[in-house]
Amino acid sequence: MAENADTSASAVSSGDGSLPLAAPDGSTASNGGWQGRVDFYILEGPSSSARLKLACKLAEKAYLASQSVLVWDRDSTELRAFDEMLWTFNDGSFVPHELLSNSGALGEAPVLLSSGVAPSANVDIIINLDADLPSCLSRTRRVAEIIDGDDVRRRAGRARFKAYRELGVEPTSHNIHVD
Repeated sequence: MAENADTSASAVSSGDGSLPLAAPDGSTASNGGWQGRVDFYILEGPSSSARLKLACKLAEKAYLASQSVLVWDRDSTELRAFDEMLWTFNDGSFVPHELLSNSGALGEAPVLLSSGVAPSANVDIIINLDADLPSCLSRTRRVAEIIDGDDVRRRAGRARFKAYRELGVEPTSHNIHVD
């Protein structure tokens, strides 16, 4: 499968034509709210598995860049599927990950999975698979939102896009084409 990302000038590409995974750009919210960067990755089709696979690729890219990651999804069934997919999405790939404990204490793995427990410390990026904004936005300066063509997830994504704007953050969108 090949992906082509429609990256705007404000997104920092990895330089190899693959998915952009930019560092925080230091932009500030105009209303004094949460300050950070939000990237929406938009898939054309309604495939939940393509959405989770893209999340795996983003988590791997962040891990390889020595960034800490929190994958946020209050749907524990979907989070378990994501956990399984992290082991199998790419031959020869290894992404160390673990479930965040109920206390929120960060574990040893650079990629943490949470079904609603906020981390006790900051992370470099939150990959949001949930229908709502992560309740722990203050723990990061970067959020990756992944939207597929499913009507319910698309509507929830539009609501999150609007919510980020209301926080004074202008999200960047990347159209991802999967062949």
